[in-house]
Amino acid sequence: MRLLSVVLAGGSGSKLWPLSRQAFPPPFVTLGRSTLLQQAIERGRACGASDLMIVTGKEHQFLAEDVLLQLPERPSSTLLLESASRGTGPAIALAALQCGRQFGSETVMLILPADQLVPDAEGFAASAVEALELAAAGRLVLWGVNPTGPDTRYRYIEVERRSSESQPARRLVEALEAQAAQSFLASDRYYWDSGMLCGTAESIVSAFERHAPGLLATARQVIESSQPRGDKVLLDAEAFERLPPMDIGRAVTTLADNLQVIPARFSWSDVGSWPSVAHPQSPDAGGNTLPPGSIALDASDTQVRVASHGPKTVALLGVHDLVIVDTPDALLVAHKDSVQRVDEIVDALAARKHEAVHLPAVVHRPWGTYASLKEEDGYKVKRITVKPGQSLSLQYHHQRAEHWVVVRGTAMVQVGDAQYKTLPGEYRYIPLKERHRLTNIGNDELVLIEVQCGAYLGEDDIVRLADTYGRA
Repeated sequence: MRLLSVVLAGGSGSKLWPLSRQAFPPPFVTLGRSTLLQQAIERGRACGASDLMIVTGKEHQFLAEDVLLQLPERPSSTLLLESASRGTGPAIALAALQCGRQFGSETVMLILPADQLVPDAEGFAASAVEALELAAAGRLVLWGVNPTGPDTRYRYIEVERRSSESQPARRLVEALEAQAAQSFLASDRYYWDSGMLCGTAESIVSAFERHAPGLLATARQVIESSQPRGDKVLLDAEAFERLPPMDIGRAVTTLADNLQVIPARFSWSDVGSWPSVAHPQSPDAGGNTLPPGSIALDASDTQVRVASHGPKTVALLGVHDLVIVDTPDALLVAHKDSVQRVDEIVDALAARKHEAVHLPAVVHRPWGTYASLKEEDGYKVKRITVKPGQSLSLQYHHQRAEHWVVVRGTAMVQVGDAQYKTLPGEYRYIPLKERHRLTNIGNDELVLIEVQCGAYLGEDDIVRLADTYGRA
């Protein structure tokens, strides 16, 4: 039996704002020792998956590649790159078609959303043994989670009665109102649908043919018009735009009659909000989940997450039931009763065209990262890192000059037609409208402090003349 692990690594970035953003969705957020994407990859490998497919956005390609580079052993992998988000329905249909073309229709697909926490990888792998056998026999397998509250965010799986054994699913149903969710919670016939799915490529494609033939037909056009480039498949943007947005529940699993449910005998969180992220942590005596070294006096059930450039002392005094998330460019303070509405904050910021909706405090690029350290009228200070052997685009700016100081590593700085090897402590000046380029010619990470001076300092004041990554 060939097993392909399919990891869905998309999302809008609003669930864990301000830590996650549109350009940095939850799968790439580090929770614990690694990113959620890496944890999902490792879950698949623990189940015996010999191959890996990551479905992610085109703009997130280099983030996914960075995660793969950090793995102790890089698996045989394919990146399926979407030009926009269309939901889990199209993503899984495309993955199943690509799997059939690349590995064969009898390949078993273990589909894992990368915005979930499953700390007990061994427990999940043990349950996957049964799932793989059921999938090979033609079943579509779901993992059901015992509900712990009347949550309207989840789809519910109805069974004859919850038990410790797998069983056929009667139906999948939404709990659109709190009253329905409360009745499902009180019953012993409902699980939460975890969003994880297992089945052969053939079974999944057949389910789409029966229940979402239009979506599948368009997905076939997308795959047929897309050409693999090495380990990447850049999905044809024109055909992709015709795919209807749809989640896998509405597309297939709510209607399929060959569903089997395995009870989740392991801890699970969908990372749907900040409180769900706190669950794997050990709270203090007052129920607070805090960074190491924090001080809490007369404080209870409060969650604090700090993502800053340096150490920060956290002190709580007389606060209760709060979620506090501090990043270098944004601060969220919310009552736990309201934290599910964080997307309303994101929508309000989007209406103002605020940069904090799209870009994180540390912006990841194919060549490295940059972070804004200070900005006032007329100047901005950035910290730039460049990976060994990588370079920024050859570019110029209409409205700003730049001053560069290397603080670590070895740079080759192009200014006009001249090339300057630049070592730590050395400085280069980039005049207004002058062509320039930064390259790391050393074996270690290059770190540079950039000071921009000008009347306008927006990221759109870049004219690219040549670029290694095809952005010119």
